[in-house]
Amino acid sequence: MSHVLIAPDKFKGSLSAPQVAAHVAAGLRRAVSGIDVREVPIADGGDGTLDAALAAGFERVPVTASGPTGEPVATGYARRGDTAVVELADVSGLARLPGRRVPLTATSYGTGEVIRAALDDGCRTIVLGLGGSACTDGGAGMAAALGMRLLDAHGDELGPGGAALALLDTVDPTGLHPGLAGAEIVVASDVDNPLLGEHGAAAVYGPQKGASAAQVERLDAALARWVEVLGAQDVATRAGAGAAGGVGFAALALLGAVMRPGIEYLLDLVGFHDHLADASLVVTGEGSLDEQTLRGKAPAGVAAAARAAGVPVVAVAGRCLLPDEALTAAGFAGACALTDLEPDPRRSVAEAGPLLERLAEQRLAAIIDIETPVEETR
Repeated sequence: MSHVLIAPDKFKGSLSAPQVAAHVAAGLRRAVSGIDVREVPIADGGDGTLDAALAAGFERVPVTASGPTGEPVATGYARRGDTAVVELADVSGLARLPGRRVPLTATSYGTGEVIRAALDDGCRTIVLGLGGSACTDGGAGMAAALGMRLLDAHGDELGPGGAALALLDTVDPTGLHPGLAGAEIVVASDVDNPLLGEHGAAAVYGPQKGASAAQVERLDAALARWVEVLGAQDVATRAGAGAAGGVGFAALALLGAVMRPGIEYLLDLVGFHDHLADASLVVTGEGSLDEQTLRGKAPAGVAAAARAAGVPVVAVAGRCLLPDEALTAAGFAGACALTDLEPDPRRSVAEAGPLLERLAEQRLAAIIDIETPVEETR
């Protein structure tokens, strides 16, 4: 029996992906009695990756780790069997620094602590979701938490953050966690930037983390020193090395990680394709459907997978900035947005849940050619 598969990403700043899926499902069930809907929240490796894994049946394992400025934060990883999903954004992300930015000293140390906890717990496949980071430290903090010593010319340990790498003289990898030798590390990311230069981690993403033009140059030079000491120039040029402020680089160069497109890997991880097999329609979406959506973001990945399976896909969003022709080219049969019902962006964010249910009940039902007896009301 066919069903409607609801597979959205989060609406950033208002609803998690599981909440989006639940509201869409509630609206459709009100519109059509007995409709079969399945909720499979998804993510692309950035913030929301843990939520997607937990919704797919993984178990949350709590961990207390260091935030971007070293303060302890309550975080964790998602586990199923010997596979652990670690979301960098949840421990080392900008969301941990509300209203402030520390681009020179923010560290990925906490991400390494979560990986270490998963290895200590016997996990042998570590899925590292990269995105939304607060740091530009090239993954040096993560490496330090996993046992690598980073020393200056006096033999002293470096301080936290990317800027400190300018003083790096030697590294001592002998203390790296022994569990890494038998573990598979998979990096899930939608970023294809190299580590250094005008398209690198500091230049492209540093300003989002509060870095001035001068600080971007300083961070890029410090990252270049990190590459030089490690002798990993070839890795620094690889697509994805610049992910999460260069954590992608450290994962590739030091942990032997395999890089996978975030959305493709996460779709496999949460069993999306199993639910797609007998679906009659897929509903996906995110907070803003725009040009960034088309560059490897979760809804575009869902649309590509659905189109390959011959299943129509429609999108819901907080706002839709894509013209019809762009939506069609990306594989979407249609799209509707909360702004269709509430043009005030502040109210749209504040009342996203109820609005999303109305959108599904009224506009989405019409798009998918479901006759709804519910009258549209304001």
